[in-house]
Amino acid sequence: QVQLAESGGGSVQAGESLRLSCVASTIGFTINVMAWYRQTPGNQRELVASITFGGITNYGSSVKGRFTISRDNAKNTAALQMNSLKPEDTAMYYCNTVTFGGRYDWGQGTQVTVSS
Repeated sequence: QVQLAESGGGSVQAGESLRLSCVASTIGFTINVMAWYRQTPGNQRELVASITFGGITNYGSSVKGRFTISRDNAKNTAALQMNSLKPEDTAMYYCNTVTFGGRYDWGQGTQVTVSS
C-alpha cells in the first residue's frame, strides 16, 4: 500500500515562490519515481517534474529553470520548489509515485493559484 500526502499549495502573486511537499507512506514497496503533475479544468494532467530513486530529474518545458524537484529516499519525501511563479502555473498539483514493480499512486492534490 502506498499513501501520498501533499502540502504547501496556496495563493501567491506572480513572481513569488511556493514549495510543495509530498510524503509517501509505503508498506512493502520501494518507490522508483516521484513526480509532480498538474491539471487545470478541462485539460489533461501534465508532467511538471520527476525524479528517480537515483536522482535523475526531468522537467516540463514550461517550468525548466524555475522549478526544482528534490527527494529524500530515506524519508520517502519529495519537494517541488517553485520560483518565479506565473499565472499560467495556476493548477491543481498532484504527487505521483511509481514503484520498482510498476505500481502507480496519486495524491489527492494541492491547489496552487497565482494571480497577476
